[in-house]
Amino acid sequence: MTKRTSVSFQQEAVDREMRLLHEWRVAQLVRLGITASLAEVDADNVDWHQVARLVGNGCPPRLALRIAR
Repeated sequence: MTKRTSVSFQQEAVDREMRLLHEWRVAQLVRLGITASLAEVDADNVDWHQVARLVGNGCPPRLALRIAR
C-alpha cells in the first residue's frame, strides 16, 4: 500500500509540474501578444523563444506563432 501511495504522490507531483509549466508557457505567449485561446492550444507545441525572436524583430504575433508551428 505504501508503494502505491508513493507512486500516486509522485504522479500528482509530475502532473502539477506539467500544469504549471503549461500555464507559464501560456503566459509567455500572451505576453508576446498571442490571444489566450491560441496560447492555450499551442503552448506545449511551439518554442516560445522562437515566437519571441520573431515578434522582437517586428513580426506580428499571430504570424510568428504560425511560423513557429
